[in-house]
Amino acid sequence: MVSLTADMSPLHPDRNLALELVRATEAAAIRSVPFIGRGKKELADGAAVDAMRAFLTTVNFDGVIVIGEGEKDNAPMLFNGERVGTGRGPQCDIAVDPIDGTTLTAEGRNNALSVIAVADRGAMLDASTVFYMDKIVTGPEGVGVVDIRLPIAENITRLARALDKPVDELVVSVLNRPRHAKLIEEIRDAGAGTRLMSDGDVAGGINAARHNARTDMCVGVGGSPEGIVTACAIKALGGHIQGRLWARDDDEKQRGIDAGLKLDDHVYEADDLVRGSNTLFVATGVTNGELVGGVRRAGDFVYTESVVLRGASGTLRRISSEHLTSKWL
Repeated sequence: MVSLTADMSPLHPDRNLALELVRATEAAAIRSVPFIGRGKKELADGAAVDAMRAFLTTVNFDGVIVIGEGEKDNAPMLFNGERVGTGRGPQCDIAVDPIDGTTLTAEGRNNALSVIAVADRGAMLDASTVFYMDKIVTGPEGVGVVDIRLPIAENITRLARALDKPVDELVVSVLNRPRHAKLIEEIRDAGAGTRLMSDGDVAGGINAARHNARTDMCVGVGGSPEGIVTACAIKALGGHIQGRLWARDDDEKQRGIDAGLKLDDHVYEADDLVRGSNTLFVATGVTNGELVGGVRRAGDFVYTESVVLRGASGTLRRISSEHLTSKWL
């Protein structure tokens, strides 16, 4: 196995893969700035895709995009199966989301991110034929404690006991969708609070798994690509994630079965979503959020904040950068 963290000896100080990937998410986030709050999510996403792709072509790895913009977004670039990188270096599966939260960006709301996740070749579950996944995410305290097959009220009680806190202090993140009306009611009836997310369930899952975050659990049906990306981050945080693919109709279910996916309430554990711990997750804030700050422009400089999570070492690193405005915007 080739380590995703390249040789850091004095002879090769420029080959840290994580830093190269941060350059790509920074570029995507910065290029989206002119479209923040402008109500044009397609233009924001297009600018971010172009920027991310341009930087990924320079990275020293042999990458195949397992999770890209894909059919769901009718994307012309960074599509599922596209090869990126120089072709030299480690062979990797790549998951990209140039903007996780295009609507958030277009409306100028919090928690939009530019995201890349990387794992060894063949490690990521290719769930591209089924667009949605029912997920549960917690921090390390939830490992071996909560289970997506249990009623949400029981999971809340179990996690509260593991965290040694009252149930009424637990906060559960859920995408604010009509399909979650009953789930939200059950969470509140169990005595926990809810944090309703308009979009951006990658950030929601990561925040639920982080130490001393404001939420304790993230549940509900969101994108299956986002589930795989989140799993890469959870590997570094030591948290818990499970998922069940959620087909919208019989045709989509059959496409998933034909692709070798397991449906009918089959539970994908963390290692089914992404095998092993040799993972990297990189994100740069587009708009402000609990995980990272958004892009900020001030005079001659543009400021970005990013995080890098490495599964093998269980580390979360923060990178704050200053960029000359004249070079970007």
